[in-house]
Amino acid sequence: MTKLAVHFGAGNIGRGFIGWLLVQAGYEVIFADVNEKIVAEINDQGHYEVILANAEQDRSTVKGIKAINSSTETEKLASYISEAEIVTTAVGPTILPHLAEVLAKGIELRAASNRYLTVIACENMIGGSEMLKSMIVPLLSTAARSYVSGFVAFPNSAVDRIVPNQDHDNPLTVTVEPFYEWVVEEPLDEKNAPKIIGLRYVPDLTPYIERKLFTVNTGHAVTAYFGHMRNIESIEDAIHNEKVLFIVRSALEETGALLEKKFHFSHQEHQAYIDKIIERFKNPYVSDFVTRVGRSPIRKIGKNDRFIQPARQFVEAFNETPKALAIAIAAAMKFEEPTDAEACALQDAIKEQGLDQAIEQYTGLKPYTKLFEKIKTSYHELV
Repeated sequence: MTKLAVHFGAGNIGRGFIGWLLVQAGYEVIFADVNEKIVAEINDQGHYEVILANAEQDRSTVKGIKAINSSTETEKLASYISEAEIVTTAVGPTILPHLAEVLAKGIELRAASNRYLTVIACENMIGGSEMLKSMIVPLLSTAARSYVSGFVAFPNSAVDRIVPNQDHDNPLTVTVEPFYEWVVEEPLDEKNAPKIIGLRYVPDLTPYIERKLFTVNTGHAVTAYFGHMRNIESIEDAIHNEKVLFIVRSALEETGALLEKKFHFSHQEHQAYIDKIIERFKNPYVSDFVTRVGRSPIRKIGKNDRFIQPARQFVEAFNETPKALAIAIAAAMKFEEPTDAEACALQDAIKEQGLDQAIEQYTGLKPYTKLFEKIKTSYHELV
């Protein structure tokens, strides 16, 4: 009997990363998405190509797939969920809450069984699966809640794969970088945990989530904002600029010092990780526009995201102000991009309310603290 997997999100990450690994693990994959064109193409073609962003342009064909409209075919989708062994998501943190209702319906349909289900939110966020569970459980009957407690696992995960901006003749073809990492919390019931090549179970996910967020995401954003300030269009060109590379490395040295102290990563191991990340940014086959990588600056300078969170923790860990991170936050606050709503809103707030209030409002930092003042000073010093 074919194993069934339901994956929410038929975008580039869904097709080129999670869905691809699920198919390689022997699952028939049902992609659930609101994009009717993509859904129709998947059902018409029944396969797609994944191209690795390297000199060889290695290709593989992904078969054994179907798709369903998650907005208009909820009953059918719930039925698939009731039969699935694993449900995964790659829809974005803001969309995740919208999946709770249909997942609850699917779980209700299987509540009388003793079949195990694993639900993994593969989002760029901390605690995604746990959050999804907290939204599903209140929608369930008493019997279904009992079933969840015994047979449904919601392990959190950390995912990492750069998907470049791309345009193919076939809308299903997707290009992804060769490197990827999918780390998942070790489930309590290891016997029934899905066995997927490329998925790594770990006892504590936090070190991997923060290592990725504070290195890949922080480094990518710093590259984008300083590249943008120098009128450089691509991430590849920006990271090859000596001044941009210097501030990126400086910021990652600060986040690295924090990560090494907090999680006991060896210095040599973490330096190798930083080097690997910078080489990924230099890959010409995954280069992206700095305006695309830098978009949504309000989210990126939020108190729990890639800049403020490590900067705050650095202050607590070393009782000193991280200079490079403060400069990077200031650069993010200078990001002007007419096509990005958050960038426009941030610039409007600075002009109308003043820099101090904008820093406090969007970063959560309090005036007169050393980090706040360093960001403010850096903002005025940046040209």
